Amino acid sequence: MIYWFASVIQFLSINGQIGIGIVLFTVLMRTLLLPLFQIQMNSSRKMQELQPQLKKLQEQYAGKDMESRQQLYEATQALYKENGVSMKSSLIPLFIQMPILLALFQALTRVEALKVGQFLWLNLGEPDAFFILPILAAGFTFLSSWLTNKAAIEKNMAMTVMTYAMPVMIFFFALPAASGVSLYWTVSNAYQVAQTLVFNNPFKIIAERQAKINAEKERQAKIRRAQKKAQKKK
Repeated sequence: MIYWFASVIQFLSINGQIGIGIVLFTVLMRTLLLPLFQIQMNSSRKMQELQPQLKKLQEQYAGKDMESRQQLYEATQALYKENGVSMKSSLIPLFIQMPILLALFQALTRVEALKVGQFLWLNLGEPDAFFILPILAAGFTFLSSWLTNKAAIEKNMAMTVMTYAMPVMIFFFALPAASGVSLYWTVSNAYQVAQTLVFNNPFKIIAERQAKINAEKERQAKIRRAQKKAQKKK
């Protein structure tokens, strides 16, 4: 698979520009994997929407004994089933994506033909001397995580830590990495940002959620007004 990826990148390299081939191949792979990413994102979104109900179940079965834990597990599974949430649906895409993404990474680091040549200011086989790609890769990683967590109903410490820790890790990984690898990270994370804004826009999700809350408040207000009118007639 590694050398097949390398062949495709070389095929996509317009006028022998390996950098263009890396960009086009990254976009192509991310597009082909888009349905899997959407399954994962939709599952995560449903899980977030169920957080208030899950919290109530945790309060209801707060005991530490085995019976309480079993009841909590069964109630949680029933809630997931009722709302069409499957833990497998969020894990399967990850297991499919990882071998593909790892093979692509290996192709960029092991195949000599992909580590030669210039692209813009870059020597693809050497680290970015101006640190532009590491900064961009870290920036898009942060933006992707921030957008993904923006619409979360309940934010925990782990989510916050990962939002800030991952960009730092990517930055330091990209510093000594060949520019071809950093280019892949940058384009891939930029694509992820665009994908989130188009298909899982957190601002749209928040607006829709608030509209539902407002509609429910209005419905309850109408019920109260109707009840008051009924009482006056009596």
